[in-house]
Amino acid sequence: METRGRSESSTPINPPHPKVLTSSSPKTQYLILYNFCSAIAWLVVLGRVLLLVPLVGFGRTYKGVGTFAKWTQTMALLEVVHAATGIVRAPISTTLMQVASRILLVWPVTNTFPHLAKSAAYSSMLIAWSVTEVIRYSYFTLSLSGFTPKFMTWLRYNAFYVLYPLGISSECWLIYKAIEPAKSIRQEYAWLLQAILGIYVPGSYILFTHMMRQRRKVMRGKQVKKA
Repeated sequence: METRGRSESSTPINPPHPKVLTSSSPKTQYLILYNFCSAIAWLVVLGRVLLLVPLVGFGRTYKGVGTFAKWTQTMALLEVVHAATGIVRAPISTTLMQVASRILLVWPVTNTFPHLAKSAAYSSMLIAWSVTEVIRYSYFTLSLSGFTPKFMTWLRYNAFYVLYPLGISSECWLIYKAIEPAKSIRQEYAWLLQAILGIYVPGSYILFTHMMRQRRKVMRGKQVKKA
């Protein structure tokens, strides 16, 4: 589900002081590398989508970026491992929910029914995902390195107001369209997709309000510092 409820899923349990670099820590080095590589990968996805759509249209987006986007998103399974092992301070429930919903879209839905990816919804979904992830991973890379520009913090905790509706509506449309072709495989498959679509409404609310709480916490902290 498109809310990036994993807002702290790539930061260490004891984040470094903003003015002190902790690159000597193996854990911090690993997380910086992970976040940096993830930011670059999603920037590639975003660049390809923005290039392909005006040149060849929505119908060719999946062919041009689908495989790369699929594996880029699959790499995020590491974040579940990070949360489960305590490498980062992230609730395993919201992290798993977020990653699982994304995996559903790139594997059981668009990978199984690639014709669905010819729609504008697939491209808009990737745009929402990639912009969100470039901001999120860049934010973590900088903060772990001891430097977080104010504009990056503002983007991190405000852009989701626009990106979330775009992403979640695109995801729901793709899942809805996958229900009918899923019946040709197994009726149970279609029922499962219907159930997942029904879960999206309360699930989206939970993740979105989770992000709003984190935003209030961060923004309140900045106001206290200014005072």
